[in-house]
This record gives sequence, structure tokens and C-alpha cells, in this order.
Amino acid sequence: MGIITALEVQKRNKHRVNVFIEDEYAFSVSLDEAARLRKGQQLSEAEMAALKDQAAVTVATDQAARFLSLRPRSVHEVRQNLVQKDTPPAVIEAAIERLTALGYLDDHQFATFWVRARNQFKPISPRALRYELRQKGIADAIIQEALADLDADDAAYRAAQGHMRRLRGLERRAFRDKMYVFLQRRGFSFEAARRVVARLIEEIDADTPAFFAAGEDLTDDNDNT
Repeated sequence: MGIITALEVQKRNKHRVNVFIEDEYAFSVSLDEAARLRKGQQLSEAEMAALKDQAAVTVATDQAARFLSLRPRSVHEVRQNLVQKDTPPAVIEAAIERLTALGYLDDHQFATFWVRARNQFKPISPRALRYELRQKGIADAIIQEALADLDADDAAYRAAQGHMRRLRGLERRAFRDKMYVFLQRRGFSFEAARRVVARLIEEIDADTPAFFAAGEDLTDDNDNT
């Protein structure tokens, strides 16, 4: 048993109230929870344990919400972040359940966001995206759904376009070889890279003839280099 001897609003978080039992800090609760408590109230061990558990879940939920405020996260990422804070497993699962119910955690939405963001700002191959999403704990069925409409050649073409300016002034052979390496680092197959580079060279020759350095005129993209 314990008697509440003080209820004090936290200085740094006006939405939390510190509860003191027998003049010693015991735990904190939300303002709503504090409204049901009063100075001099006697709490059983079970009641104190329940309030402490509830407080721990609230703290973990708040920590996870701050983590989510930076960008969308997968359930796995949130779980690992709370593990690093030494949060008890039961508290982690309760916080994740609460965030999921509130709509802040959804692996389907996260996978869609991740594919869209990657495809827009740093296109990589479907294979590379699949690997990244698996590393973030996304189930294969969800990954498959998120990648269903992704065009690998289109992603490779846009990735190559973003890299082109760095290769201006090279001869065609050097341009082609460096672009192959770049696209394969992004996870695209050699065949996809060949198609995209051939398209780029054709477009460059038509629109920007001065793009390549004068030198060996290798427009055939079907050799073995």
C-alpha cells in the first residue's frame, strides 16, 4: 500500500504529472490520469503497478512518436529504436499497438512511402528496394505489393539522367563504361543498363552533340566492354 503525498506538474512537460508516494517520487501520469488521483489517496500495490505500467507505455509511445516525426518508419524500426532505449519488451509491444491503432504505424503505408521517395529522389532497382525494405522488417507480401507498379527501366533511366552531368566531356566509351558501373551500383541489371545507356547516347547525339569529347566515335553499344 502507499499514500499519495504530492502531485506536481512537470516543469518540462506540462502534460505530465509526477506522483509522489510517501514523499518519494514514484512515477508520472498524464493530466487525465492525474485528475483521477488526489493527495492523501491510498493506492494498493496492484494499482501502483498498473499506473507505473501505464506510465511506461505512455513514455515509450511519446518516444516513438518523436522518432516518427522525423520521417515515416516501419514497425521494426520503431521496435529497434525502443529496444536501444532499454524499454521492456511488453512496454514496446503495448506502445506499438497504441501507435498502430492511432494510425501512426502501418507497414503497408511505410513501404509505399519508401518506394515512392526512393523512386523520386534516388532511383534504385526493384531488387535493391526489396533488400532495403527487408532490412526494415517489411514482410515479403507487402514488399511485392509496393513494388508491383515499379518500372525498372524507367527508374534506371531517371537515375542515369541525374548522373549524366558528372560525365559530360568524356568520350562515348568512357561515358558508357562509367554509367554501367553507376547503374549496377544502384542495383540495376547489366541488360537494363545497356538499354538505358544506349537510349541516353542516342538522345545526347540528337540534342547535345557537344556533350562528348572529340575522340573515338563508338556509338555501337553491343560490344563486350
